[in-house]
Amino acid sequence: MPLLRTMARTAVIAGTATNVSNRVSRRQEGRWAAKEQQQMAAAPQPQAYAPAPTQPPAPEADPIERLKQLGQLHESGVLTDQEFAEAKAKILG
Repeated sequence: MPLLRTMARTAVIAGTATNVSNRVSRRQEGRWAAKEQQQMAAAPQPQAYAPAPTQPPAPEADPIERLKQLGQLHESGVLTDQEFAEAKAKILG
């Protein structure tokens, strides 16, 4: 009889351990699923439209060319001496 009692006791312990392990696994899966849903809700949703492509900046004109144009504007009287000096300083940095 002691052998039968030991076998029964072992079966009860093993069954209890399996049951507890399964409950813990289900609980963890539920927590992970809830956390994943929260992260998905917090993540920015993809836009239904594609954003307009940004255009690259226009290539800057050659500084020499710009200075020539400024000189012509100054000679023709469109720019004052002060305006010409300011624009020239801007171009030359």
